[in-house]
Amino acid sequence: MTSQSLPRLPAPVRGYLGDPSLTALWAAARRRLERNRLSPTGTVQVQLDTEGANRLGGLLGTRLEPGLRRIQLGALEAALRASAAQCGLVSVVADLTGQPLQDRTSVKEAQQTVWSALWQQLDSDLTSASMAHASWVAHWLEELRSTGLLTRAGIEAASTALSGAVRTIATLTNTPLHPSPGNGTGVMKQWELSELAAHTTGDAHGLDEGRLTGLLVLKAIAAACTLTPPDSSVGRRLLWGRVGVSTDVLSGTVMVWRLAPPGPHPWAQMMRKRRDLALVTHLTLQELHTVPDVPLTPPGTTVHFCENPQVLQAAARYGLPGILICGSGNPSAVGWELLQRLTSGGANVGYHGDFDWPGVAIAERVMRAGARPWRMHAADYLNALTKLPTDRLASLAGESVPTPWDPQLRTVMRQRGLAVHEEALLAELLGDLRTPVDA
Repeated sequence: MTSQSLPRLPAPVRGYLGDPSLTALWAAARRRLERNRLSPTGTVQVQLDTEGANRLGGLLGTRLEPGLRRIQLGALEAALRASAAQCGLVSVVADLTGQPLQDRTSVKEAQQTVWSALWQQLDSDLTSASMAHASWVAHWLEELRSTGLLTRAGIEAASTALSGAVRTIATLTNTPLHPSPGNGTGVMKQWELSELAAHTTGDAHGLDEGRLTGLLVLKAIAAACTLTPPDSSVGRRLLWGRVGVSTDVLSGTVMVWRLAPPGPHPWAQMMRKRRDLALVTHLTLQELHTVPDVPLTPPGTTVHFCENPQVLQAAARYGLPGILICGSGNPSAVGWELLQRLTSGGANVGYHGDFDWPGVAIAERVMRAGARPWRMHAADYLNALTKLPTDRLASLAGESVPTPWDPQLRTVMRQRGLAVHEEALLAELLGDLRTPVDA
């Protein structure tokens, strides 16, 4: 609730009451009024200098000494109405502080009423969708309440997202099984993510990563599967897959140089042919998914993994023999899947990236997924600084990031405060690819 706008105070009155010596009084009165349903009751404490004491004493018709004083808001209200101001404390405070007052208690109560109605509507929607008694629902609702996810989004966004989420979950739950061509038994309908989103939210991107509706649906799927909600693109893709939903498996790619899987599979033969033709390959998830059982390298093979495309481009230009993967910054879903396939197959994957905080953060994630550092130690960073014109290097920006594979790296990067981008170390990296052994 907001107080009604009233005519501004007469200029002489405003000049008297708006003196800087009384600023603290009006600020304190505003805080008390907004907590007190705009009722001028109770007291405020305020520190007054000599000028403030004289002016307030003149308004109240009493003598005040400078110092910390407790002021009765009721007396201040009466004095203002009897003065040339001819209006109450709420209007005076609004004028002098520059904006109308809010009854914060009423606002809070109104918000609570709106949110209570939202949760009731959600219960009704779940009942209508025949999901109210599902074993996972209580856990899902508890997580939504405890994380504050909906509160941060705001009531309108939360309401829209919840409605779309319930429709999506109901569609996934209640879609009839389709006859299998082979034996006539039922099989789960396979959805494309954008198809499902258009069907349930009216927006083909309504369930995309980063959209609240999609996040709510994934939390529900995780609750139903008794899993922790995923915190990575790969985890989210796999969770969608559990309920027959296929995310984008074509547009995201990872670049590979000289990856030549062994064996007789036609795809492996094709990749070896591309290696022989000195061609860079852009792998997609769809491609990797079609050959889930094909080994990508013989066990123990050294594979290098870089952050920036210029490194792979140079390796291809010179026709270097080492196998190189490029994540193009933070790897896409196919990059993470390729890394997992390589490491689980026994490849020895070494990772190199930028010596800046975003680059180190990517390196930490890649190494946590099974790679080892490739020229990413403190000694490599310091060696680079001895060879580069440090007066032309960019300063490190942002918060520092832990480097658990070599804690000293974080220390020296903090001390030197300079970023070294991967391309500046091209000669050393290409040297490793000329003679592909562990670096």
